[in-house]
Amino acid sequence: MGLILDSTTLIAAERNGLDARRALASLMNQLGSTDVGISVVTALEFTHGIARANAPERRAKRQAFLDDLLNALPIYPVNLAIALRAGQIDGSNRARGIHVALGDLLIGVTALEAGYDVATGNIRHFKMIPGLNVVLV
Repeated sequence: MGLILDSTTLIAAERNGLDARRALASLMNQLGSTDVGISVVTALEFTHGIARANAPERRAKRQAFLDDLLNALPIYPVNLAIALRAGQIDGSNRARGIHVALGDLLIGVTALEAGYDVATGNIRHFKMIPGLNVVLV
């Protein structure tokens, strides 16, 4: 068993001044010894935050965090199996009036396809993905 880290867990650490390696060490201390990775969607979300940074120093700090993160963890792509499963879950959920943000849906389905759980600081969307185990950090 393993974990896909949601962006919220890493963004919170970066905002608290941790570099990626210390953030991952802290998370591993909390979560125990397990395989850990991120979805390519997390890289997208971090890149978005880098582009929105309001100061060059903040942009550089965020970029360094992302660079270290990408070197430290396996990155899981969104592939056809994930796209098809996400589409099925999204269609089924929406037919019942449930909406899960696309990024969270793709991160969650990436975890399902890998046989992993999701570690997040925001369980609201992830708990609406059938079959997904969610670990609150």
